[in-house]
Amino acid sequence: MLDKQLKWDQFSQEAASNATGYDTSVMSEADKRQFQIIKDIGISAQTNETKLKRLNKILSDMESIYSTAKVCLNSTNCVPLDPDLTKIMAESRDYQLLLDVWKGWSDASGRKMKDLYPEYVELSNEAVQLLGYADTGSYWRSKYETPTFEEDVLGLYNQLRPLYEQLHAYVRRKLKAIYGSDNFPASGHIPAHILGNMWAQEWDNLIKELSPYPKKPTFDVTDEMIRQNYTALKIFQTADSFFQSLGLIPMPPEFWNKSVFERPADGREIVCHASAWDFNNGKDFRIKQCTVVNSKDFNTAHHEMGHIEYFLQYANQPIAFRDGANPGFHEAVGDTISLSVNTPEHMFAIGLLKESIEDKKSDINYLMSMALEKIAFLPFGYLIDQWRWKVFRGDITPDKYNEEWWNLRCQYQGIFPPIARSSDDFDPGAKYHIPANYPYISYFVSFVIQFQFHKALCDEAGYKGPLHRCDIYNNTKAGKKLSDMLQLGRSQPWPVAMKILTGQTKMDAQPLMDYFKPLINFLKKENGEDIGWQPKCPSY
Repeated sequence: MLDKQLKWDQFSQEAASNATGYDTSVMSEADKRQFQIIKDIGISAQTNETKLKRLNKILSDMESIYSTAKVCLNSTNCVPLDPDLTKIMAESRDYQLLLDVWKGWSDASGRKMKDLYPEYVELSNEAVQLLGYADTGSYWRSKYETPTFEEDVLGLYNQLRPLYEQLHAYVRRKLKAIYGSDNFPASGHIPAHILGNMWAQEWDNLIKELSPYPKKPTFDVTDEMIRQNYTALKIFQTADSFFQSLGLIPMPPEFWNKSVFERPADGREIVCHASAWDFNNGKDFRIKQCTVVNSKDFNTAHHEMGHIEYFLQYANQPIAFRDGANPGFHEAVGDTISLSVNTPEHMFAIGLLKESIEDKKSDINYLMSMALEKIAFLPFGYLIDQWRWKVFRGDITPDKYNEEWWNLRCQYQGIFPPIARSSDDFDPGAKYHIPANYPYISYFVSFVIQFQFHKALCDEAGYKGPLHRCDIYNNTKAGKKLSDMLQLGRSQPWPVAMKILTGQTKMDAQPLMDYFKPLINFLKKENGEDIGWQPKCPSY
């Protein structure tokens, strides 16, 4: 694998070198753009083969540590993250068991790559500096082609923070009733391990405990999927049928023949983190996902298929333009579809709900289930690359990696580590995207713009009701509007693509706020003045 990566790096270097020899001043704007992209090769720019090999080896080692990490629940039962540990974090309400699993995962993954990460940072920075970038963070942000990008995402976060504060206060109060006030510090923070997710990034696994009206439906269709004998394959077939109902491109034969929809039964160790792959031959597109039959993986399948649909739509573009308009666009496509798929109307239409519920209490339950996924994620999506950008700049030194990681999580998420952490720990590495070298701010961007996309598609479909109940299923007019944007790939700056779909040229948080307005009004009444937390982590 390392040999193949080196060959790719060498090919990229050769292509960039060849492109440098052309006079772009006489080219069309489209050709200039292609040549600029061809020359912008990231860490492949490292011409010192020894350093390049070392950088690739570090990245391979970190990803291997993550993919093979296991936690021993007892002396004979050591289990991986997916599906075992993920299931425990989602379903258990045993405070100590959750703590043991949480600590065990960090010890087995992040802690073991702690000494590799500083060298990765040094070598990665050195590579992109050969392209004229100040550091790796600067290179990553350049993909957005917006000089004010950092300020723009900060503005979006500040606009959305009040929504998160209301949700946080409600969840904190409910969890205190379950786990006891003694486990919650006076600072207002929530223990990081009791939110139904290893990283406390999404809280929707707690919907049964957090539902505002427990006697009303929660809209989690897991039990019904199991009752109807859904399989991993059927989940993806159902997702494909939605895309096709919009008049979009169906998944090709290679997708069905070569994708990995479940953890291999032969014992092979694979990275189970769901991902989509474009093999750049115009026909081979695959998903790798260790699917479990539940509502969450039903959504994940639509998210990953959104990537594949984007690949298919821009497959006829020149190779340099076969990418999303910006990284957030690629993440947003499938989630935009999921905003329709998740509606009670759609679940009723495909037989996973017995009836489409219209009363206000059920509506609040539905919005709560969505908020526990969408709003709960916002500070996490924002802070990961805040940490990495500071690391790449040298503002956070290796001895402060873990301390500053938790400072950001305490400040933005209002959570805290349930046990004392030290510089020997490397909790960032317990999250896949850190060892995988995958930028994360794209997810924050996608969680904002997917609501812009959703509103635009609902408007195109002629929908007139509340945004959170809009389902564009079977509407080819909306599908055509989406396709027109997707086909551009990266051939134009992203504001051009955004305008085709939404009529706007900037990211806008208002559609997200409009979507959740009934829930926010409910939470304000429920919470009163008891919201917020101290910016600093509580002491032990």
